[in-house]
Amino acid sequence: MTYVRSTFRHPALPKNDLGYTVDYYEGSLSTLCAGCGHDSINAAIVEACWQMNIEPHKVAKLSGIGCSSKSPAYFLSNSHGFNSVHGRMPSVATGANLANRDLIYFGVSGDGDTASIGMGQFVHVVRRNLNMVYLVMNNGCYGLTKGQDSATADAGSKSKAGSVNLFEAIDLASLAIELGATFVAQSFSGDKEQLVPLMKAAMKHNGFSFLNVISPCVTFNNNPGSTKSYDYVREHVEVTGTMDFVPMMREITTNYEAGDISDITLHDGSEIRLHKLQKDWDPLDRFSAINAMQRAKDKGEILTGLLYINEDAPDLQSLLNTTEKPLNSLDREAICPGSAVLEELNSSLR
Repeated sequence: MTYVRSTFRHPALPKNDLGYTVDYYEGSLSTLCAGCGHDSINAAIVEACWQMNIEPHKVAKLSGIGCSSKSPAYFLSNSHGFNSVHGRMPSVATGANLANRDLIYFGVSGDGDTASIGMGQFVHVVRRNLNMVYLVMNNGCYGLTKGQDSATADAGSKSKAGSVNLFEAIDLASLAIELGATFVAQSFSGDKEQLVPLMKAAMKHNGFSFLNVISPCVTFNNNPGSTKSYDYVREHVEVTGTMDFVPMMREITTNYEAGDISDITLHDGSEIRLHKLQKDWDPLDRFSAINAMQRAKDKGEILTGLLYINEDAPDLQSLLNTTEKPLNSLDREAICPGSAVLEELNSSLR
């Protein structure tokens, strides 16, 4: 078996504004199980970056341990990458971001990597509003260690072995909103039409963008009784709105009725377009989002789409008042301004 991807592509493949065809954004051939939802998410990342004319070398991919954390090898082979230890991806992302703010940081994690061993790190990267995309490929099980229930497995769900999970699930999207995340979205790996614009909006957001994507494990958690199986998710998805990503500037509109369209303008002038379906849900209202998710949970539904966004909160770099130039681009004079500057600083602290 070879892990090398074929270099043949149709000669008429369209190019983006940078002159690249979509294959330039691909990675190595996936070694995940055939039919794994993670591969569909990888394809959505490739498509989003290609459509947005992002230069791959301006992206840094970071991950921890698990099936999901193997995924960065399967997209954007021409970008930077770092595979950290189990649950510690947020620390690496924070350090890298503070050193070079000019890159787009894309953290890929799983429900075990985030909701179990990495929970402490996840909590703090949320509250610091680090400017990054944090993607969880959520399948409710530990695929690398034969399918045991993870902390996101729903109470009452049945494993492939037939055992029933007795414990309440950790709802990562609700937790992210509670902790102060400024962009929270949820989707399904099999819904590319929704997933691609959410990816694009997350990368444009200035602050912590959290994406929780239900991604069924075809080997260990796609059986009757599992609430993370393909059939269950398709039957219980409740979409918050029909979305598209519109790269243009327009006045923000927040008050709109069910059935209407709202364009939410991001900091750089790009927009996320929402077709509102629920009368009592507003993605700009934190409490509205929390209530909508709780109602969906009570009804056994999986709420997908852009759940919450806050464009006014300062990111970590702004909070720390760091230099606008990346640390790796500063010269010696800027890093070591001399003893006179040090004495002035010390005097101000006396």
